Amino acid sequence: MTPPSTDYTARHLSVLEGLEAVRKRPGMYIGSTDSRGLMHCLWEIIDNSVDEALAGFGQSITVILHADGSVEVHDDGRGIPVDVEPRTGLTGVEVVFTKLHAGGKFGGGSYTASGGLHGVGASVVNALSSRLDVQVDRGGKTYQMSFRRGEPGHFSDTGRTLSPTAKFEPFLESSTLEVVGKAKRGVTGTRIRYWADSQIFTPDAKFSYEELQARVRQTSFLVPGLRVTLRDERRLPGTPGENGPVEEVFQHDGGIGEFVDYLANDTAVTDIWRVHGAGTFKETVPVLDERGHSKIAEVERKCEVDIALRWGVGYDSTVRSFVNIIATPKGGTHQAGFEQALLKTFRKVVEANARKLKAGNDKIEKDDVFAGLTAVLTVRLAEPQFEGQTKEILGTSAVRSIVARVVEKEITAKLNSSARADKAQSALLLEKVVSEMKSRISARMHKETQRRKNALETSTMPAKLLDCRTNDVAQSELFIVEGDSALGTARLARSSDHQALLPIRGKILNVQKASIGDMLSNAECAALIQVVGAGSGRGFQLEAARYGKVILMTDADVDGAHIRTLLLTLFFRYMRPMVEAGRVFAAVPPLHRVEVVNPGAKANEVVYTYSEKELHQLLASLEASGRKYKEPIQRYKGLGEMDADQLAETTMEPRHRTLRRVGIEDAEAAERAFDLLMGSDVAPRKEFIIAGAAVLDRERIDA
Repeated sequence: MTPPSTDYTARHLSVLEGLEAVRKRPGMYIGSTDSRGLMHCLWEIIDNSVDEALAGFGQSITVILHADGSVEVHDDGRGIPVDVEPRTGLTGVEVVFTKLHAGGKFGGGSYTASGGLHGVGASVVNALSSRLDVQVDRGGKTYQMSFRRGEPGHFSDTGRTLSPTAKFEPFLESSTLEVVGKAKRGVTGTRIRYWADSQIFTPDAKFSYEELQARVRQTSFLVPGLRVTLRDERRLPGTPGENGPVEEVFQHDGGIGEFVDYLANDTAVTDIWRVHGAGTFKETVPVLDERGHSKIAEVERKCEVDIALRWGVGYDSTVRSFVNIIATPKGGTHQAGFEQALLKTFRKVVEANARKLKAGNDKIEKDDVFAGLTAVLTVRLAEPQFEGQTKEILGTSAVRSIVARVVEKEITAKLNSSARADKAQSALLLEKVVSEMKSRISARMHKETQRRKNALETSTMPAKLLDCRTNDVAQSELFIVEGDSALGTARLARSSDHQALLPIRGKILNVQKASIGDMLSNAECAALIQVVGAGSGRGFQLEAARYGKVILMTDADVDGAHIRTLLLTLFFRYMRPMVEAGRVFAAVPPLHRVEVVNPGAKANEVVYTYSEKELHQLLASLEASGRKYKEPIQRYKGLGEMDADQLAETTMEPRHRTLRRVGIEDAEAAERAFDLLMGSDVAPRKEFIIAGAAVLDRERIDA
């Protein structure tokens, strides 16, 4: 075996020129070659059209997912330049689609703020496409050029069907931008259709309609007045267009204020606040002179800041940040400045009003301020510095201080405003932030006492808790029972080895309306949170929960249903991971006990029914078979009316009982339902009740 050569000279180096580098290392430009990379290519094309609209040229964009796997993007912008670029001798269309780091976004005045920065978007998509066709309407003419894997040429299509497998003839000596028609006077724009190359992308890579829908909706919020049409012709199973082509139009003239309203799904504590401002900074960057040569120069940049934010009663936070309409999901200097200023501002205001707010000497933390916050943060500046082509993190350092100054000034003015509406909202907001701080400190102090470790620690639980003996969380069950009468029966019916009981007094606090402070000071809510033992709200730790199942065992009447709803509201608002993990259940106690008479010495048979319909079906069946039953039929009005053995057999014994698992299939829909039925806004609930009154079956009301 010949040993490998130890020589390493210049002839061993490979020089990849032009689009060869893109095809050799696609991950460097689009992140990956799966569905994520496929979608990134589409964003590059769409963002070029959006940049035209952002610059004030064009008002509409159309995106079409074709059945043959291709995608098409139209816009009514200025159209890609069709004249010859002097240094390369190529038309503007060919330069944009075949030359890396070429375009109008390098400080030449075409775009003051744009999403595209590096001049590689369109050319990368072209390099990774088995076919790309571009048509440009400009100067009364329609121009066209086609490419195969980045190489310009001509496809010999049969009929009107376009295909990447059609015969292709590359341009040999010089490329040609064909004139294929006339454009109406004053009409300009660009149409791009491309087929992603199966040699590059994985077989399971496909365009996600849901992701595209979300991105298009987001863009329509960020560019007020822009009309974006999305059409899906693929008929893929599981998509809105599976039964035929579907088309959606997105246009939002309200901008990011409307975006915040769309994102927020809890009851509002404040209105939507808008924060505007700007700042300038200097940076030393390479600049192209009139001959195209690069030289180092100091330039002054302007950074415009526009933020919409509001606080709700919840504890989850949603912050979306953007730079020139490009999403930065991993944040960056603009988001860091926003968070820093918001925390600093609230700390100052809370410290200044510490006695009034009863805040003590404890410091506000970021999580306290961000609980319930929904915010959209946008900055616009020329040539921002991103970390990588995927533009997920903004790196321009000067933006941090500009955003921080704007936020600190505007939010301080809002919190100290003397206007009646602002004053009332600020008071509610500051109370909420301080309540979050107190809740966090309380959770930290009692973290250890909220977990079962030994019998001594169990004694710190509420006196009314009848705990179980097992330390196996998976096997343990907590029954929340309604009242002392039900507790007495359940105490005899339970298996004390793994079933714990916690009685509650009637209807607990409606936490959808109440503040966090009110909830924590409510004895029933506080006891329940302490017994579950995993904290509450943002600090809830599912792995610390003391019970594998929490079972709501209330009477089978209207009051019992109301109590169950109030308990579910508490779990949904402050212990949601328990619901999401499928660890919250509703017990199903029987409504009737029917004793069927057996002939002779054979013991009578007992049958339980759980609804009026089921009872009538049973009685009809007994009558048809000639069997008798004892009168009167026992009707259970509450759990306390049942004997211990009856309650154990029907509701508590795992082998015979029926439990309903409480789940959240759609968290946002569930949030809206809870807010409608249990929230503080009465008008929508009244409308809901009136609308449903006509279809209500009065027989279902157990009054």
